[in-house]
Amino acid sequence: HKAKVEAMTLDLASLQSVQHFAEAFKSKNVPLHILICNAAVFGAPWCLTEDDLESTFQVNHLGHFYLVQLLEDVLRRSSPARVVMVSSESHRFTEIKDSSGKLDFSLLSPSKKEYWAMLAYNRSKLCNILFSNELNRRLSPHGVTSNSVHPGNMIYSSIHRNWWVYTLLFTLARPFTKSM
Repeated sequence: HKAKVEAMTLDLASLQSVQHFAEAFKSKNVPLHILICNAAVFGAPWCLTEDDLESTFQVNHLGHFYLVQLLEDVLRRSSPARVVMVSSESHRFTEIKDSSGKLDFSLLSPSKKEYWAMLAYNRSKLCNILFSNELNRRLSPHGVTSNSVHPGNMIYSSIHRNWWVYTLLFTLARPFTKSM
């Protein structure tokens, strides 16, 4: 009841916007006890951001990754603090390694020819989980914990709006998926 809420603009499709946001937040000189990284796109057609990266990867993962890196010092000073990465159960249906078991960077920001929206989403969400795990390993000794969560389907969102097939699949699957 005593919380003061203030909205600030952030465009995860622009690393410059992320940087400006972090600078503006830091200039307020307020603690940051919880950072929830929840923004995402799903089923979006292939396009590049102003940073020349595939948009699903940048919006769903890289923008959050960069934001957390820029705010790490604030999180440490605000201890106890936590980072929550909203991921997805669909992270299980992809791989980001090549046939020799090494990370394949071309899978993370694929060319238009190699792009499939569902795989791009899944890969970005796998990156969220891997990042959250590593962040927790590195920062928990400093009082900053990190967790990744699957949001479930309790709340309807229009994340699947980019293609009617996804809307149909979400509608058909919803009664059979986990919820509260």
